[in-house]
Amino acid sequence: MQSKLTIGMDIGKAQVVVACHESAFAVLKMANAVPVLRRWLATLPAGSRLGLEATGGYHEPVAELAHSLGFTVYILNPKDVHHYARALGARGKTDRLDAQVIAAYVAEHNARLHAFVPLSADEKLLRELARRRATLVNAKSMLQQSLRVLPGFEREGRELLRAMGSFADRLERKLAEIAARSSERAALVKRLQTIDGVGTLTSIRCATLFTRVPLHRSDAAVAFFGLDPRPHDSGQHRGRRRLSKRGPSEDRRLLYNAAMSAIRTPTWRPLYQHLRNRGLASTEAIIIIARRMVRIAFAMYQNHSDFNPRLVPRPSCPA
Repeated sequence: MQSKLTIGMDIGKAQVVVACHESAFAVLKMANAVPVLRRWLATLPAGSRLGLEATGGYHEPVAELAHSLGFTVYILNPKDVHHYARALGARGKTDRLDAQVIAAYVAEHNARLHAFVPLSADEKLLRELARRRATLVNAKSMLQQSLRVLPGFEREGRELLRAMGSFADRLERKLAEIAARSSERAALVKRLQTIDGVGTLTSIRCATLFTRVPLHRSDAAVAFFGLDPRPHDSGQHRGRRRLSKRGPSEDRRLLYNAAMSAIRTPTWRPLYQHLRNRGLASTEAIIIIARRMVRIAFAMYQNHSDFNPRLVPRPSCPA
């Protein structure tokens, strides 16, 4: 029986380059077409591992096809692969080298990587609608700033901004409608919205993550959102902590905004004031509160419990 192989795939719009870590075959190039890829995948031993970078959507059909055929698939962060290639002393960048580096990365690090699990149809729709709404909100904000210095078009500007806001509201309602199609997700969304500061979009995103990704600890949930502090220490030196900022930036924006709303409530205001009194900047304090909100939301998911304000640290407790 042929041994399992570790494959690196460099995905382009028209072409896929594949390399085998075990050198069971030479580097191959093939068209990025489902029939071609299906025939090639059928030649691999069962249980083989495939790694590919997230490449603006081109990787998704390949990952879904390989997963459907029973292979273990890993979607890699291009930055991680880039730094790994530099650590290996790579002196150039080609599709061939990229495929070989990806294969080596998966072979060395697969034990700590999360295997790809395809999104359901509703999860894909939730993701795409959330992305489009984020784009719309950002465009509205930029346009609002731009129109302030354009005299004589006040009425047209107000109408345009009102229409964009109305469209964003429609997208939010559609997101809530789709999220409610799953009874488990709908129940969790409703519970999470009892956390002071958490609204529709934040609750949907957290509920979708918790019910889809097998996270075992709240630390993993915090890290998934990129809110985990990254140490920068050496010897006696203790450097400044910075957020890892892994994962979608829109998720962090939602959680940051939720924390900004939360600090205006009696539940969270004392903690925020305590952090400020310790000398933390407002942004630092809000991020700490956002991190705490993720931990509480995850505990509510794991324990099937409602929000308990006593889970919010009091000023005398560490944050």
